[in-house]
Amino acid sequence: MLLKSKFKLATAIGIVLSMLSLLVHLFLANYSAGGITRYSLHMDDVLPFGPRPRPRRLWGSLSTLDHLHPYAKPRKIYPAPDYHNGFIYAKIYGGFEKIQSSICDLVAVARLLNATLVIPEIQATTRAKGISSKFKSFSYLYDEDHFISALSSDVAIVRGLPKDLREARKKIKFPTVSPKNSATPEYYVTEVLPKLSKSKVIGIIINGGKCLQSILPATLEEFQRLRCRVAFHALKFRPEIRALGNQIVSRLRVSGRPYLAYHPGLLRDTLAFHGCAELFQMIKRGTVKEQLSVDSVSRKINGSCPLMPEEVGLLLQALGYPSTTIIYLAGSETFGGQRILIPLRAMYANLVDRTSVCSQRELSDLVGPEAPLASDMAHPPPPKTEKELVDEWKRAGPRPRPLPPPPARPYYAHEKVGWYGWIGENDTEPDPSPVEFRRQAHRLLWDALDYFVSVEADAFFPGFHNDGSGWPDYSSLIMGHRLYQTPSGITYRPDRKTISALFENVSDHRYHPPRNWTLAARQHLNNSASVEGIVKSAMLSKPVSFLAHPLPECSCRTPKSPGVQSTKDSHGRLLFGGEEECPDWMVRSLAMVSTKNNEPQNEDYDGDLPEDDSSQDTQQESDRSDMNKSSEQDEEMDPDD
Repeated sequence: MLLKSKFKLATAIGIVLSMLSLLVHLFLANYSAGGITRYSLHMDDVLPFGPRPRPRRLWGSLSTLDHLHPYAKPRKIYPAPDYHNGFIYAKIYGGFEKIQSSICDLVAVARLLNATLVIPEIQATTRAKGISSKFKSFSYLYDEDHFISALSSDVAIVRGLPKDLREARKKIKFPTVSPKNSATPEYYVTEVLPKLSKSKVIGIIINGGKCLQSILPATLEEFQRLRCRVAFHALKFRPEIRALGNQIVSRLRVSGRPYLAYHPGLLRDTLAFHGCAELFQMIKRGTVKEQLSVDSVSRKINGSCPLMPEEVGLLLQALGYPSTTIIYLAGSETFGGQRILIPLRAMYANLVDRTSVCSQRELSDLVGPEAPLASDMAHPPPPKTEKELVDEWKRAGPRPRPLPPPPARPYYAHEKVGWYGWIGENDTEPDPSPVEFRRQAHRLLWDALDYFVSVEADAFFPGFHNDGSGWPDYSSLIMGHRLYQTPSGITYRPDRKTISALFENVSDHRYHPPRNWTLAARQHLNNSASVEGIVKSAMLSKPVSFLAHPLPECSCRTPKSPGVQSTKDSHGRLLFGGEEECPDWMVRSLAMVSTKNNEPQNEDYDGDLPEDDSSQDTQQESDRSDMNKSSEQDEEMDPDD
């Protein structure tokens, strides 16, 4: 009897332990799955007491640019036109960066022609069926009321044509023009103005993101400042985008640490245009008649391709950014998805994007209520019933019959999504489906949201700027906005050709580079964030997009600022230096703000490099810290661990 009782007790204990083990395994499985599908900030690395230190060398302002301040107001007499020649309406095609640049050009053109501008139509939203009825075209991204009021002293802007003219437009009674990329002011005065004066209404269709040349004559300098007022003041995102953007910035800084924004620039069309992958030789768009033959390796060495996320991670390590650095991934599209980000995430676990910082509900509220659409996913053929299979077998022909074919390869829905769904079947890309049009509209929202967060970031690193396409690019617009708003902020401008040469030298041991490689990479990137990098980048970016380098037209300097040597391009135009002095009221305001914010900087915490100094002793200390940091990184990233 006693033996049976002991046996029952042991059985009960075993069952309880088994249940506990099962619960533990279920909990661990659920926790692991959550870690795979959703990345979040690693809050365990936050210091327990006080604010997180901010190493000045990595996050502090650049003293050589502290004297610059944003100032886009007119410098000369700039009265509003007394009369107008008619109305201009416009259709804008393209992504976010082309929309942003085109609107600024349109306002300048309307002022040049003394015309009333009708709120531009963003075709990526008008073509999308069933998007939220709360927002219409322009208001899908921007605040219409603020846009009209902010430019009231510059250009007359209306929401639509008068009723009689609107009816005439429907009947196509007004001329339309499609200006070439970077059209000159003379083109508008000699070609467009006579048509506008005659018909009183003219339409402008913009495809390339630019309808006015970037660099204008010196006599039209005030039009450059007008562009700045449009881009950096009048074009405010609608309140929902700004509110969610501010929430993202607050969440990224909730631990007291700064964050770095990174835009990879890995877009399908960009890679195809620049020949950065042999895979795109298969795409036949009809724009290239001869047989395509592209060597993506040589294009990469030439600096014509984006930096890969793995390379960006190694460069950030060379700069001294610790592995706990918060990196915000900007951009609505990253060709290659999460797979291509794996090396960067292995180096920096706090790599996040809008989906990991915001809830799905918050993103859905930003989109607004939408009408349902039928899915554009290709569906496999429906399974046949047993009766159909029997009838088919009977109709198969006389006996003996051959063996049935092997079962077809399993069908996966993702195989029909995107360009790889049609590349093996058709020579040309099919027309976008209604769902794809809606996705394009959503990408505008995500780009606008990430643009806001990137401009407010403590540092910014572009993966692909100055791409040489002749069109505005996303990273360059962010860099130009940061240069206008906070000139002394950390914004890296890497030379991809130089970076490619550096990685060629350590192709076999890039995770354990020699010390001289780390110093060379760090020196190049630090120079790219300084005046030297600004000038070098401006020579490439300003002829393409004025908004990528709005200096010196849209800035001013404090009276007691150190003397800065002016830099000009090959045509004698100023690229840096020569800014006018800030007005007295602005100087007094800056002095008051400086007094309030004059707080001592925190010292660097262990593991980070001290700030650079001109003295030899400080440089020696920095070198010693660099060696310690390099050895720490080697231990962290040891592939044998």
